[in-house]
Amino acid sequence: MPRQTSLTFTPTKTDDGRTVIVLTREDGTPAGDPLTSASHVEDGYRFHDIFHLAHATVLGWSPVTRFLLGRKRKSDPRADEAEDGGRAIAIEEGISALVFSYAARHRYLADIKHIDQELLATIGHMTAHLEVSICRAADWEHAILTGYAAWRQLRDHNGGIVQLDLDQRTLTVTQD
Repeated sequence: MPRQTSLTFTPTKTDDGRTVIVLTREDGTPAGDPLTSASHVEDGYRFHDIFHLAHATVLGWSPVTRFLLGRKRKSDPRADEAEDGGRAIAIEEGISALVFSYAARHRYLADIKHIDQELLATIGHMTAHLEVSICRAADWEHAILTGYAAWRQLRDHNGGIVQLDLDQRTLTVTQD
């Protein structure tokens, strides 16, 4: 994965009047499909790709981010299948949905400094067979809190530019 990059979250109206988030890379090419919140209630989940970016930045792991950036490890068939493939992607998406449900009950983690240990243990069990299993619960906690701080900014400003620095393990949101 690139050590530093930026992506832009842009709200866009569709022909049927829905608002989707279009995620684009530095070169302007799309990263994945446009997203809605996929819910009867607009809860901001359309910005959830920020959680995957936070996982990549803080944990050094995100099969979804690898997919979005076109950086799956095709030269290593075992890593491509087990670490970057469909099952790993489904697990990371499941973690995002699970944590979102938890966060919705806790003001989307505003002013929260610690995550419930049972939730962190569940994430550890879900990822026990993946390379990210070397990360501690504290690392996951940091990734989750980083992701939600950025998510709240994207939600509050209806988009933005996200700067990732995997070397410094930082993620910054700015506006145009």
